[in-house]
Amino acid sequence: MKKIKFISLFLILTLLLAACGTKDKSTSGAGNDSKVYKIGVDTTYPPFEFKDRNEYKGIDIELINAIAKNQGFKIDLSPMDFGGIIPAMQANQLDVAIAGMSITDERKKIVDFSTPYFNAGLTVVVKKDNTTIKSVDDLKGKTVAVKKGTTGSKYALDNANKLGIKVVQFNDSPAMFQEVANGNADALIEDYPVISYAIAQKDLGLKIVGDRLNGDKYGIAVLKGQNKDLLVKINKGLAELQKDGTYDKILKKYIGK
Repeated sequence: MKKIKFISLFLILTLLLAACGTKDKSTSGAGNDSKVYKIGVDTTYPPFEFKDRNEYKGIDIELINAIAKNQGFKIDLSPMDFGGIIPAMQANQLDVAIAGMSITDERKKIVDFSTPYFNAGLTVVVKKDNTTIKSVDDLKGKTVAVKKGTTGSKYALDNANKLGIKVVQFNDSPAMFQEVANGNADALIEDYPVISYAIAQKDLGLKIVGDRLNGDKYGIAVLKGQNKDLLVKINKGLAELQKDGTYDKILKKYIGK
Protein backbone atom coordinates (compact mmCIF):
# COMPACT_ATOMS: atom_id res chain seq x y z
CA MET A 1 0.00 0.00 0.00
CA LYS A 2 2.82 2.36 0.92
CA LYS A 3 4.49 1.59 -2.42
CA ILE A 4 1.29 2.45 -4.31
CA LYS A 5 0.94 5.74 -2.40
CA PHE A 6 4.57 6.60 -3.15
CA ILE A 7 4.12 5.95 -6.86
CA SER A 8 0.93 8.04 -6.88
CA LEU A 9 2.71 10.93 -5.13
CA PHE A 10 5.61 10.67 -7.57
CA LEU A 11 3.25 10.85 -10.55
CA ILE A 12 1.47 13.90 -9.12
CA LEU A 13 4.78 15.71 -8.57
CA THR A 14 5.89 14.84 -12.10
CA LEU A 15 2.68 16.27 -13.55
CA LEU A 16 3.05 19.45 -11.49
CA LEU A 17 6.63 19.97 -12.66
CA ALA A 18 5.58 19.43 -16.29
CA ALA A 19 2.82 22.00 -15.89
CA CYS A 20 5.26 24.54 -14.45
CA GLY A 21 7.61 23.97 -17.36
CA THR A 22 4.82 24.62 -19.84
CA LYS A 23 3.91 27.85 -18.05
CA ASP A 24 7.51 29.15 -18.23
CA LYS A 25 7.67 28.58 -21.99
CA SER A 26 4.39 30.41 -22.51
CA THR A 27 5.57 33.43 -20.50
CA SER A 28 8.78 33.58 -22.53
CA GLY A 29 6.84 33.67 -25.76
CA ALA A 30 4.66 36.54 -24.54
CA GLY A 31 7.80 38.53 -23.69
CA ASN A 32 9.08 38.20 -27.25
CA ASP A 33 5.76 39.46 -28.62
CA SER A 34 5.97 42.59 -26.47
CA LYS A 35 9.58 43.49 -27.26
CA VAL A 36 10.56 47.12 -26.68
CA TYR A 37 12.56 48.37 -29.69
CA LYS A 38 15.55 50.63 -29.08
CA ILE A 39 15.37 53.73 -31.30
CA GLY A 40 18.53 55.73 -32.01
CA VAL A 41 17.98 59.51 -32.23
CA ASP A 42 20.21 62.59 -32.38
CA THR A 43 18.60 65.28 -30.22
CA THR A 44 20.83 68.10 -31.50
CA TYR A 45 19.08 68.50 -34.84
CA PRO A 46 15.98 70.71 -34.62
CA PRO A 47 13.34 70.65 -35.94
CA PHE A 48 13.67 66.87 -36.26
CA GLU A 49 15.01 66.06 -32.82
CA PHE A 50 15.77 68.26 -29.84
CA LYS A 51 15.39 68.37 -26.07
CA ASP A 52 13.10 70.97 -24.53
CA ARG A 53 13.72 70.93 -20.76
CA ASN A 54 13.21 67.24 -19.93
CA GLU A 55 11.15 66.35 -22.99
CA TYR A 56 12.25 65.13 -26.40
CA LYS A 57 10.50 66.89 -29.24
CA GLY A 58 10.67 67.24 -33.02
CA ILE A 59 9.39 65.77 -36.27
CA ASP A 60 11.28 62.48 -35.89
CA ILE A 61 10.27 62.03 -32.25
CA GLU A 62 6.57 62.56 -32.91
CA LEU A 63 6.65 60.55 -36.11
CA ILE A 64 8.22 57.39 -34.66
CA ASN A 65 5.90 57.56 -31.64
CA ALA A 66 2.88 57.88 -33.94
CA ILE A 67 4.07 54.97 -36.13
CA ALA A 68 4.62 52.76 -33.07
CA LYS A 69 1.15 53.59 -31.74
CA ASN A 70 -0.45 52.98 -35.13
CA GLN A 71 1.24 49.60 -35.54
CA GLY A 72 1.06 48.47 -31.93
CA PHE A 73 4.72 48.10 -30.96
CA LYS A 74 6.69 49.66 -28.10
CA ILE A 75 9.79 51.86 -28.36
CA ASP A 76 12.50 53.29 -26.14
CA LEU A 77 14.41 56.36 -27.36
CA SER A 78 18.22 56.27 -27.13
CA PRO A 79 19.73 59.74 -27.70
CA MET A 80 23.32 59.80 -28.99
CA ASP A 81 25.66 61.59 -31.37
CA PHE A 82 24.64 61.08 -34.97
CA GLY A 83 27.99 59.54 -35.86
CA GLY A 84 27.49 56.80 -33.28
CA ILE A 85 24.06 55.65 -34.42
CA ILE A 86 25.01 53.24 -37.22
CA PRO A 87 27.92 51.73 -35.22
CA ALA A 88 25.47 51.18 -32.33
CA MET A 89 23.14 49.39 -34.73
CA GLN A 90 26.02 47.21 -35.92
CA ALA A 91 26.78 46.37 -32.27
CA ASN A 92 23.13 45.33 -31.80
CA GLN A 93 22.57 48.12 -29.29
CA LEU A 94 19.83 49.70 -31.43
CA ASP A 95 16.99 48.25 -33.48
CA VAL A 96 15.99 51.37 -35.42
CA ALA A 97 17.44 54.78 -36.33
CA ILE A 98 15.43 57.92 -37.06
CA ALA A 99 17.73 60.93 -37.02
CA GLY A 100 17.26 63.08 -40.09
CA MET A 101 19.29 60.42 -41.88
CA SER A 102 19.74 60.94 -45.61
CA ILE A 103 19.27 57.88 -47.77
CA THR A 104 22.59 57.29 -49.52
CA ASP A 105 24.11 54.42 -51.47
CA GLU A 106 26.92 54.18 -48.93
CA ARG A 107 24.52 53.77 -46.02
CA LYS A 108 22.44 51.26 -47.96
CA LYS A 109 25.39 48.87 -47.70
CA ILE A 110 24.86 48.76 -43.92
CA VAL A 111 21.17 49.49 -43.30
CA ASP A 112 17.78 48.99 -44.92
CA PHE A 113 15.74 52.17 -45.22
CA SER A 114 12.02 52.77 -45.01
CA THR A 115 10.24 54.60 -47.77
CA PRO A 116 11.42 58.25 -47.63
CA TYR A 117 9.53 60.34 -45.11
CA PHE A 118 10.99 63.79 -45.82
CA ASN A 119 12.42 65.59 -48.83
CA ALA A 120 15.30 67.60 -47.42
CA GLY A 121 18.00 69.39 -49.44
CA LEU A 122 19.11 73.00 -49.84
CA THR A 123 16.92 75.96 -50.63
CA VAL A 124 17.22 79.62 -51.61
CA VAL A 125 15.97 82.22 -49.11
CA VAL A 126 15.34 85.93 -49.78
CA LYS A 127 13.93 88.96 -48.00
CA LYS A 128 10.19 88.65 -47.48
CA ASP A 129 9.35 91.58 -49.81
CA ASN A 130 11.71 90.48 -52.60
CA THR A 131 9.73 89.85 -55.82
CA THR A 132 12.58 89.56 -58.32
CA ILE A 133 14.28 86.37 -57.10
CA LYS A 134 11.96 83.40 -57.53
CA SER A 135 14.48 80.59 -57.97
CA VAL A 136 18.19 79.82 -58.16
CA ASP A 137 18.12 80.88 -61.82
CA ASP A 138 17.52 84.49 -60.74
CA LEU A 139 20.71 84.74 -58.68
CA LYS A 140 23.04 85.83 -61.50
CA GLY A 141 24.95 88.95 -60.46
CA LYS A 142 23.63 88.70 -56.89
CA THR A 143 25.36 88.41 -53.52
CA VAL A 144 24.59 85.17 -51.70
CA ALA A 145 25.20 84.65 -47.98
CA VAL A 146 26.17 81.25 -46.56
CA LYS A 147 27.32 79.77 -43.25
CA LYS A 148 30.89 78.48 -43.19
CA GLY A 149 31.37 74.73 -43.26
CA THR A 150 27.82 73.87 -44.31
CA THR A 151 26.53 72.05 -47.38
CA GLY A 152 24.98 75.37 -48.40
CA SER A 153 28.40 77.00 -48.36
CA LYS A 154 29.91 74.15 -50.40
CA TYR A 155 27.11 74.32 -52.95
CA ALA A 156 27.46 78.09 -53.38
CA LEU A 157 31.25 78.02 -53.70
CA ASP A 158 31.24 75.03 -56.07
CA ASN A 159 28.65 76.68 -58.32
CA ALA A 160 29.67 80.34 -57.96
CA ASN A 161 30.99 80.70 -61.52
CA LYS A 162 28.15 78.72 -63.04
CA LEU A 163 25.49 80.76 -61.22
CA GLY A 164 27.36 84.07 -61.57
CA ILE A 165 27.14 84.91 -57.87
CA LYS A 166 29.32 86.55 -55.23
CA VAL A 167 29.53 84.44 -52.08
CA VAL A 168 29.90 85.94 -48.60
CA GLN A 169 30.45 83.61 -45.64
CA PHE A 170 29.39 83.95 -42.00
CA ASN A 171 30.31 82.08 -38.84
CA ASP A 172 26.75 81.68 -37.58
CA SER A 173 23.21 81.47 -38.90
CA PRO A 174 21.76 84.59 -37.17
CA ALA A 175 24.39 86.82 -38.80
CA MET A 176 23.65 85.24 -42.18
CA PHE A 177 19.89 85.70 -41.74
CA GLN A 178 20.35 89.34 -40.71
CA GLU A 179 22.54 90.10 -43.74
CA VAL A 180 19.68 89.19 -46.07
CA ALA A 181 16.93 90.73 -43.93
CA ASN A 182 18.87 94.04 -43.91
CA GLY A 183 19.32 93.93 -47.69
CA ASN A 184 23.12 93.68 -47.58
CA ALA A 185 22.95 90.32 -49.37
CA ASP A 186 20.34 89.36 -51.95
CA ALA A 187 19.81 85.76 -50.86
CA LEU A 188 21.13 82.94 -48.72
CA ILE A 189 21.38 79.18 -49.22
CA GLU A 190 20.50 76.95 -46.29
CA ASP A 191 19.19 73.45 -45.43
CA TYR A 192 15.47 73.47 -46.15
CA PRO A 193 14.25 71.99 -42.83
CA VAL A 194 16.56 74.20 -40.77
CA ILE A 195 15.46 77.49 -42.34
CA SER A 196 11.82 76.38 -42.48
CA TYR A 197 11.88 75.73 -38.75
CA ALA A 198 13.64 79.04 -38.03
CA ILE A 199 11.06 80.99 -40.05
CA ALA A 200 8.18 79.11 -38.40
CA GLN A 201 9.52 79.88 -34.91
CA LYS A 202 10.24 83.57 -35.44
CA ASP A 203 9.50 86.25 -38.03
CA LEU A 204 12.93 86.69 -39.57
CA GLY A 205 11.68 88.83 -42.44
CA LEU A 206 12.63 86.05 -44.85
CA LYS A 207 10.92 83.59 -47.21
CA ILE A 208 11.84 80.47 -49.15
CA VAL A 209 11.72 80.58 -52.95
CA GLY A 210 11.96 78.02 -55.74
CA ASP A 211 12.53 74.29 -55.67
CA ARG A 212 15.09 72.57 -53.49
CA LEU A 213 18.59 72.56 -54.97
CA ASN A 214 19.33 68.90 -54.34
CA GLY A 215 17.30 65.81 -53.65
CA ASP A 216 18.30 64.47 -50.24
CA LYS A 217 15.58 62.30 -48.71
CA TYR A 218 15.38 61.11 -45.10
CA GLY A 219 14.56 57.52 -44.18
CA ILE A 220 14.07 55.37 -41.08
CA ALA A 221 16.75 52.67 -40.86
CA VAL A 222 17.14 49.14 -39.52
CA LEU A 223 20.31 47.04 -39.73
CA LYS A 224 20.60 45.43 -43.16
CA GLY A 225 18.88 42.05 -43.31
CA GLN A 226 17.46 42.35 -39.78
CA ASN A 227 14.10 43.43 -38.33
CA LYS A 228 12.44 42.99 -41.71
CA ASP A 229 9.02 42.50 -40.15
CA LEU A 230 9.48 45.68 -38.14
CA LEU A 231 10.46 47.62 -41.27
CA VAL A 232 7.24 46.43 -42.93
CA LYS A 233 5.30 47.80 -39.95
CA ILE A 234 7.18 51.10 -40.11
CA ASN A 235 6.39 51.53 -43.80
CA LYS A 236 2.75 50.58 -43.25
CA GLY A 237 2.41 52.96 -40.31
CA LEU A 238 4.07 55.80 -42.22
CA ALA A 239 1.71 55.31 -45.16
CA GLU A 240 -1.34 55.33 -42.89
CA LEU A 241 -0.19 58.50 -41.09
CA GLN A 242 0.34 60.22 -44.43
CA LYS A 243 -3.11 59.11 -45.53
CA ASP A 244 -5.02 60.19 -42.41
CA GLY A 245 -3.33 63.61 -42.15
CA THR A 246 -1.28 62.95 -39.00
CA TYR A 247 1.99 63.28 -40.91
CA ASP A 248 1.05 66.71 -42.30
CA LYS A 249 0.00 67.90 -38.83
CA ILE A 250 3.38 66.96 -37.42
CA LEU A 251 5.26 68.79 -40.18
CA LYS A 252 3.04 71.87 -39.92
CA LYS A 253 3.67 72.06 -36.18
CA TYR A 254 7.41 72.47 -36.71
CA ILE A 255 7.98 73.95 -40.16
CA GLY A 256 4.66 75.41 -41.24
CA LYS A 257 3.31 74.45 -44.65
